[in-house]
Amino acid sequence: MSTRYLVGIHAVREALRARAALRFVAVSRERHDPRLQELITLAHAARVPLRRVGVAELERWAGRTPHQGVVAEAEAKPVLELEDLLADAPQRLLLALDGIEDPHNLGAIVRSACGAGVDGVLLPARRAAGLTETVERVSAGALEHVRVARVGNLAQALEQCKQAGFWIVGLDGEGPTRLWEHDFRDPTVLVVGAEGRGLHALIRQRCDARVAIPLAAGVDSLNASVAAGIALFEIARQRGGDTRPTG
Repeated sequence: MSTRYLVGIHAVREALRARAALRFVAVSRERHDPRLQELITLAHAARVPLRRVGVAELERWAGRTPHQGVVAEAEAKPVLELEDLLADAPQRLLLALDGIEDPHNLGAIVRSACGAGVDGVLLPARRAAGLTETVERVSAGALEHVRVARVGNLAQALEQCKQAGFWIVGLDGEGPTRLWEHDFRDPTVLVVGAEGRGLHALIRQRCDARVAIPLAAGVDSLNASVAAGIALFEIARQRGGDTRPTG
């Protein structure tokens, strides 16, 4: 099984809290403070092997990412089948990403999805960023709490979601309905496209509704991660429930 490295305090702490499959946690011999001690305590509680190493070894694993004296080696994040998400979606809220190729955008979207209590993210196998260390870092550990399904054909996956009782809502700058005017209390798949290009035509056709975030003059579009965050928390507001993720 492939290996990934979680770098920095936030990423490693969230991985430990999520009971991710970690092979070891490495901490700097030179660092001694309460934040590091918290990680050590969490690692012991999770029965994850702990290593005290020098800065050079941490830098070798971390590459150019600031490691803050902490790196963990983990197994590759499990990627689920769409059926897995549909079978276990207590909030009845999924997020589908259409053409999000920037890992920084993907990491920020994953963090918003985690905060809004999304049951899972649908990520196309093509024309999409992978679950890289950059995504892990930008999500600040939230990736460990968010379930991800890789789908070969997003349009077909959306049809499958419809058959499972989900309403497909596209976030579209040219959508006829304002975001807050749509009723999101039904089971929903929110579809977000890339900044500028938006949703592909075939994906737009699969949507039951398209909603727009009104913008003031001078701005044509929002960054995809910003738009996704606004929409997800509007859904959470309408549903009026606790947005903390389950599990």
